[in-house]
This record gives sequence, C-alpha cells and structure tokens, in this order.
Amino acid sequence: MPAVHHKLLLEDALQDSPQTRSLLSVFEEDAGTLTNYTNQLLQSMQRVFGAQNEMGLATEQLSKQLLEYEKQDFALARGDEEVINTLQQFAKSVEELNSLHAELATQMAEKMVFPMVQFREKDLTEISTLKEIFGIASDEHEAAMVKYSRLPKKRENEKMKAEVVREVAYCRRKQHQAAMQYYCSLNALQYRKRVAMLEPMLGYTQAQINFFKKGMELVSKKMDSFLNSVSSMNESIESQLEAETEVMRSSQRELLSVDDVTYMPDRDLTPVNRALVQKAGYLNIRNKTGLVTTAWDRLFFFTQGGNMMCQPRGAIAGGMVLDLDNSSVMAVECEDRHYCFQITSPNGKTSLILQAESRKEYEEWICTLNNISRQIYLTDNPEAVAIRLHQTALQAVTPITSFEKRAEVSPNPNQAKTSGVTSVNSQKGPVVYEPEDLIAPGTPIQFDIVLPVSEFLDQNRTGARRTNPFGETEEDDSGSDDTHDSLLQQVFAVRFLGSMAVREGHTQEVIYEAMRQVLAARAIHNIFKTTESHMMVNSTCVRLIDPQTQVTKICFQLKDVSQFAAHQENSRLMGFVLEGRDWSNGGDGEPSFSVFVFESNTEGEKICYTINLGKEISEARKDPEALAQLMKSMPLTNDGKFLLLENETGDAADGVTPDDLESEA
Repeated sequence: MPAVHHKLLLEDALQDSPQTRSLLSVFEEDAGTLTNYTNQLLQSMQRVFGAQNEMGLATEQLSKQLLEYEKQDFALARGDEEVINTLQQFAKSVEELNSLHAELATQMAEKMVFPMVQFREKDLTEISTLKEIFGIASDEHEAAMVKYSRLPKKRENEKMKAEVVREVAYCRRKQHQAAMQYYCSLNALQYRKRVAMLEPMLGYTQAQINFFKKGMELVSKKMDSFLNSVSSMNESIESQLEAETEVMRSSQRELLSVDDVTYMPDRDLTPVNRALVQKAGYLNIRNKTGLVTTAWDRLFFFTQGGNMMCQPRGAIAGGMVLDLDNSSVMAVECEDRHYCFQITSPNGKTSLILQAESRKEYEEWICTLNNISRQIYLTDNPEAVAIRLHQTALQAVTPITSFEKRAEVSPNPNQAKTSGVTSVNSQKGPVVYEPEDLIAPGTPIQFDIVLPVSEFLDQNRTGARRTNPFGETEEDDSGSDDTHDSLLQQVFAVRFLGSMAVREGHTQEVIYEAMRQVLAARAIHNIFKTTESHMMVNSTCVRLIDPQTQVTKICFQLKDVSQFAAHQENSRLMGFVLEGRDWSNGGDGEPSFSVFVFESNTEGEKICYTINLGKEISEARKDPEALAQLMKSMPLTNDGKFLLLENETGDAADGVTPDDLESEA
C-alpha cells in the first residue's frame, strides 16, 4: 500500500508562514471531516452491537455506511482506491452475514466497538486538545511580539529590553513546541485513520466467521485470502506509522537542540545578502486609524516580480500592495521605533512605512526593494545581475592603490602640463578622458551640505537672511542683485545626494559618472536618509533653501555652472558641474571642478531647462536687443509673465502653486 504523501513539515513550524497556516487549515478540515465520519460509523457499530432482534436491519445500515466512505470529501485522502475497494468488499460481506446469535455480541464489543471508541476518545480528542494549546501559544507569541515592537528607541532601557527579548524567546519556543506536537499528531492521524477504518471491520468479520457454524467452510474459502491481504495491509500501515513517528521524533529533537539565539529577534549571525531580487517575511506596517492616530499591524509581505505583496493570516493568496518599479526606498525615523523604512511610488502619491524585526532583515529588505526598483528581475539571470551590480558598486567606491595601474588607465594632468613643450603634446591639444577616468580613484564624496565657518559666523552676527522662494524681496535688500532676478524665479523640491571633485567639467559624461559613484557609495555604506530642500533658480544663481526656516544653505553662481544634465534612465536625477579655482599652488589658480547630484520630485530635465534659461537671460542682459529678442521668443501669459513650465500634478503638495511656475517680465 502506498505511503501517505501529505504531511506537515516540522521545519516550517518556527517560521509559521501563511502558506504553512493554509496547509494546516486543510489538515484541520480533514480532521473535522474524519471526526464527523467516525461518530457516524461508531453509531452504526453500536446499533449492530445493541440490535439483537434487528440485527439484519442494523447490518444493512452498516453496509451502506461503509459505502459512504467513497463519497466523503477528504481533503488529503482522495484517490485512496485501496481503502475504498477494501471497504466495498466488507460491505458486501456484511450484507451476507446477517444472521447472528447471542455470543456474537461479546466478540463485537471487543473487536469492533472498542477500537473505534478508543480511536475517537484518544486520537481525535488529542487533536482537539493540541489545537487549543497551539492557539493559546500563538496568541501569547503575538502579544510578546507586539510588546517587543513597541520598545522605545531613544529612551532605550536595557533591562526592560532584555526582559522583553527573553519573553519573546520563551513564547516563540513554546509556540514552536506546541506547533511541532500538533503537526506530529496531524501527520500521524493520516495513518491512524486508515487503521481505525480497517481494524474494526477486520475484527467484526473475523467474529462473524468464528461464530458461524453453518456454511463456515464456504465463507472461509471466499474470505481467507481477502482477510489475509487486509491484515498485511494493516501491518504495513502500522510499520509505516512507526517509521514516520521515529523520523518525526528525531527531527523534533534536532530542531529543539538549537541555541536560544535562534528564537531571539535581532540576533542574526549570517551576513547581509545585498544581491537578493525577491524576499518574504513578517513586517510591521503603519496604518492610519484617524486624523492623527496610527496603528501598527504585523503582516506577511513578499515580493512577486515587480510588486510588493501582502498576505494576512488565513488568506489563501496574497494581494498587491504597491508597484515597485522605479520606486524609492529609504530609511526613516518613525514613532521612536527601530528599523523603519519607507517605500514611495514614482509619482510620490503612495507611500508605505514598514518596520523590520532585525537589522539584517532591515538592510536586506532595503537592498532587495532597490534591486527590484531597478527592474533587475526582468533580466535572464536576476541574481547574477544583482551580484554584478553590487560588485560594480564596490569597485566604484574602492580607491586604486596600484601605481602602475593608475599610470596605465588614468592620465596625469600635471605630467601633461610639464611636457607641453614637446611637439607631440602640442598637436594632441586638450586631454580627452574616458568615462572611468573622469574622476580620480579614491575621491571623497560629501553626502551633506555643510556651511563654511565664515558664512556661519556672518549669519550669527548679522542674522540669518531668509529668502522668499516666491521672488519677493525685502525693502532693505533693494540694492542687492536680487532686484534683477524678477525675470526668472523658479522653485523645485530637491534632495541633495552628494558631491565630489572631478577632473573635467565640460562634458555630461562626468555628471553621469559622478551620479553612478554617489549612488553606489550610498548603497554600499547604507546611507539612505536625505533632507529635502527648495532649489530656487533665478537669472544669476542657484540657491538651496531650508523649507522650514527659509534660510539659504548655499548659493551657486550661474556663471560658475559649466555643465548640467539629467540622468538618462532615472528622470528624477540631475546634476551640474561647478567651476572654481585652486589657489594652493599660487599664481592665477588652477581651474577645479565639482559635481553636485540631486534627486527631485519632478523631472530633472525641467530643472536643467530652467538653469539653461537663467544662463541665457544672464548673457542677454549684456545686450538689450538680445534680451528683447529672448523675451519675444518666450511664451507669455495674459498678464505679461513668462510661462516657463507646464503645471504638474503634485506641485501643490510640494509647496509650489501654479503662479510659481511663471516669472514676471
């Protein structure tokens, strides 16, 4: 007889995923169906035992009940043709054995009724008891996890945290033990169910044959071989049950022999895998319950292709929560909780705030979602592409230490200058750099804008000058250059990603290479947090303004901006090259270049368009006729303003009204 192939894996008891819970519900449904059928079968057997005068009618009823086994909707026993055929053969025999005497009642009580009663009272009752214990352990574990998730981050109490961690480990171990005992009983029930169905009928038939005096030889010749096969089948099932029980006991001992660190949250010993393209696990999600109130729910999340999926407990399948293509993922501080991160859709309208259980899960989720956002999953070998991108990112921020390799791949500007008297170099003209040689290896990257000490002291002495992003200036500033900026005033919501020195500043390739290295460095060093600023572009300069205090963080003169470009694939990334002078060597000063990289809420092309227009206005001011020609070439509104950009969705949310998209002439 074939072995039972449907069983609950003890290795899945600790994770307690929705898939395991769904499979567990199938086993519970099967146990409930078996309980109902067992009660019905036992009632029929008791009726046979008590119906001395109506034995014929009771036997007929038992025969019919045996045939009903084929019609039972067992979720795990469908297609068990051997048991069905055996029961059908028993039903035919019962129809023939309808003549009993008084001594038969004792034999039926011992061989038919008692095994079925024992199966119901022992096995089925044990399943019901273990189900209640498992439910209580699961509730206690959920309560412990909620308590652990609410631990404060800023005012962290080590003693309280240690107690909560021990409580979580105790509840998790308790749930693990209860789950494995429950799974073992449900797995064993699949074998005991078959024995319970076959053993009583085997005893009943043997009792009938033993007490038959007339026609015993004829009946025995027909039934001996059949009963022997049933006995062999029963012994085979019992041996399989013993072997499976021993395997489950061994697995249970092995799984319980692990250290307590396995049950403790935030105690992961394995390194972080940053090349994942799919991930699954429990996360806490923040949901709004009112205007100012929120609640956190612990749900099972998993990625499927480019989608973020969520599957509550008890659900058969998960549902899509967010499309991850081109989305942004960053770490956030939220309600004094550990390991929080935010996923924002490309248009900025939809965002999720999630909390991981440990730092390893926190970093792996952020890296996985960033890999999916780059649409790596669409390639033929996503994991290999993710590993290659991760290695490329490591190389992008790893300085070159070999002098020979540096001399081969990186031209030295100083050597080019000193040898400029030769005819060969004079014919070559300016040095043209390859993309990988545009930036010197090991160049430091600045991830935040820090005011110089002189500016900080000046602001403290005279008071921080607040800049109005809508172009209105105070009366005491009438003598400044800002009075000439009424031709162009445009504000964008941006986030500064980083800046670094470069070797050449008149090509867009240097901007693309700087973007790649800045993003790679942020991914390698887990720098996900950025601060939003307002970038105000006028006809003389580009200012970064604090949106809270309206204080200018830094100002770039447009005449010093030598090149600007938006990213070719990610339209929200843009950068520009700022030209300066290096006076360290004396003389007139060597030209130096730095690239500044930003992420905007709008398209980077629009910021580049505005900067280009500002430079054109600055140049046109030198010639009144050129300025008038430029004003004629620009579209105007009915009230005489330049219409610079089309209105976009989401501008109002960023603090930019439709009037801010126009400048006064």
